[in-house]
Amino acid sequence: MIQEFRLPDLGEGLPEAELVQWLVAEGDRVALNQTIAEVETAKAVVELPSPHAGVVQVLHAAAGDVVEVGSPLISFEVGAEASGSPAPPDASSATRDKPAAGEVIAADAPADDAAGPNLVGYGAGPRSGNRPRRRPRIAASTFPSAATDTAVLAVAPHDDIRLVEDVESLQERPRSTPPVRKLAKDLDVDIALVTGTGPGGLITRDDVRGYAETTTRAAQPASDVRAQDTADTGETRIPIRGVRKHTAEAMVTSAFTAPHVTVFLTVDVTETTELVASLREDRSLADHRIGVLAVAAKAVCLALRHHPTLNSRWDGERGEIVQHHGVHLGIAAATERGLVVPNIRHADRMTLPVLADAIRDLATTARAGKTSPEAMRGGTFSITNVGVFGVDAGTPILNPGEAGILAIGAVRRQPWEHRGQIALREVVTLALSFDHRLVDGEQGSRFLADVGAVLREPGRAMLLT
Repeated sequence: MIQEFRLPDLGEGLPEAELVQWLVAEGDRVALNQTIAEVETAKAVVELPSPHAGVVQVLHAAAGDVVEVGSPLISFEVGAEASGSPAPPDASSATRDKPAAGEVIAADAPADDAAGPNLVGYGAGPRSGNRPRRRPRIAASTFPSAATDTAVLAVAPHDDIRLVEDVESLQERPRSTPPVRKLAKDLDVDIALVTGTGPGGLITRDDVRGYAETTTRAAQPASDVRAQDTADTGETRIPIRGVRKHTAEAMVTSAFTAPHVTVFLTVDVTETTELVASLREDRSLADHRIGVLAVAAKAVCLALRHHPTLNSRWDGERGEIVQHHGVHLGIAAATERGLVVPNIRHADRMTLPVLADAIRDLATTARAGKTSPEAMRGGTFSITNVGVFGVDAGTPILNPGEAGILAIGAVRRQPWEHRGQIALREVVTLALSFDHRLVDGEQGSRFLADVGAVLREPGRAMLLT
């Protein structure tokens, strides 16, 4: 029996997702809940588990395709046919309720009204009355020989065409990381054709770049949606999709909905840098890697307790201001897919070492493209650390639904007045943007002054607990 799996709603209310990579091929046998593909929504890369145990019959999309929620994604052969043994005869099988030969049964409408497989966290896609169009399967005789120009293969869906000598390797998909797959996609390289030189055969960036340099790029079809270089005009066109598209829409919405105000404060943070240095020398804290960002995050959490208007949101539909009782602290992270701002749930309840660990884990997960959709929702206040790029200050744009965002500039050693004399001190500039519908100038300034006071004298945190 053929079971069809449609792209589910991944819990974000988004209408579509881009297929990043298939982790199975047609003819592969898969187990229930085995990861079969990676898809990228407007917020994150998500791994899809298999809803069935059986044999993959049809892949309805190729890597790079944008698939609408509810559209056919993959078809499986399940039951006795998939096990290779004939099904026992059943007299009732001749009834009119039996599916016709070759008929496709959707996963969201199982036969005989039996309960379908339940993938935790995913909603069922909408039903469609139209039978899906099956992609043509390629006969073994059409596989190219070893002499085939691999440049042609590099721009073809690797789930359709492969070299004959690679057929045996289809039992195990190439190992790589999301950034490497993104690089391969940008260079129009079929990662299935790249040989990995990393540990355990892991495909690295150098492997992808080396393959791209040794193959001649074939002509792209006009319908190709990847980045295209146009030699005649000297420009590169990159489709706006995924995380970058979502970020752009959110920033435009925020900039033209919430009236932004930005205030600045330059602070002597020498005592904070000395505190950080002493904590790093403490063997009991060596694994936590506490830095200035973690101390600033702790200062923000402490200050928000005394300035709840900065930890609130504007509900225009109900005509209400909603004050949050906990701090879900967003940390902006730059990734190859664009800027993401996952948040740390209940950051205000964490000690400084635990908060430092949470920030490190958040950044690592974001750069690997593995941030979950849940981590992207529900933030109440955000921090962006522009200082890592050597920038002193900026005017950050609010995340929609949040009242404030703090930009932390570069810590610089410079002449500064200290105890009536000029001395070399560690100095940083803080920039706070806030929603003027919720926060007036006095509230914003007092909040920023409290954050600066903790960074100037970390011991003052005892006064804000």
